[in-house]
This record gives sequence, structure tokens and C-alpha cells, in this order.
Amino acid sequence: MERASLVHAAGCVLWRRSSVGRLELGLVFRPRWADWSWPKGKLKRGERFDEAALREVLEETGHTCRLGAVLPSAQYIDHQGRHKEVRYWAAEATGGAFEPNEEVSHLVWLTPDEAHARLTHDRDRDLVAAALIAIVTDEDVSGS
Repeated sequence: MERASLVHAAGCVLWRRSSVGRLELGLVFRPRWADWSWPKGKLKRGERFDEAALREVLEETGHTCRLGAVLPSAQYIDHQGRHKEVRYWAAEATGGAFEPNEEVSHLVWLTPDEAHARLTHDRDRDLVAAALIAIVTDEDVSGS
């Protein structure tokens, strides 16, 4: 796949600890695609992947975050038939509050098992285990 023909995107497996110390993962619902997924989006011209990941989390969830370990990338054909590569990070939520917006109608915080069950796409479910390892060890699990 030629790099120039790829749609480049970035996102995060957003996580936090609940008030009782339970690990929770943040999923967004995108009405346009009727899916539950990780916060993510396309890079703007001249933007780095890590910058896009931080921006997309803020835009879609209202939360700031700290990027942690690099997770495996996803490559697939998008809804418009284009090749897409999404680079992901484990990212700890550091503040903010969700408000529904043009792209995302809901943000839910779920246990890893609940998140795995709720995610719409297998490619997103595949990131749960990698994210758990990364969160515990803070080591890259991208496989690259």
C-alpha cells in the first residue's frame, strides 16, 4: 500500500481510575457511523500523529490526556473505500468533561470487559488487551 494513498489518523485508548480505583476505558458513540469506538480522527495538514491523537481526544471527549505507550496500529478500508491507517496510544485522562458534539453523542467509561463487549469493530476490540498491558507496564506494545 503506497503511503501517499493512505488516510492517516490517530487516536487513543483513553483510560482512568474510578473513585474506587477501578480501571475504566472511555468509548465514544459516533451517530454518523452508528458505532462505539475509541476517540480518533484524521491528521490535519502538517500535524504529527501524536498531536492529532491529543487533539482528537479533546475534540471528541472534552478530556485532556497524557499519552503513554504506543499501541498497535490498525489498517483497514474506511466507509469511503479508502485505505486507512490509525496509530494509537494508551492515554490517561487528566481532566475535562464530556459534552455531546457534532461527531460524538455519548462517552461511556467501562471496565475492560464491558468495553470489549461494547466496541463495534473487531479491530478496536483487539486493542483492549494491548492497552491493558501498556497501562500496567507503560511500555510500547506496538509490535514494531
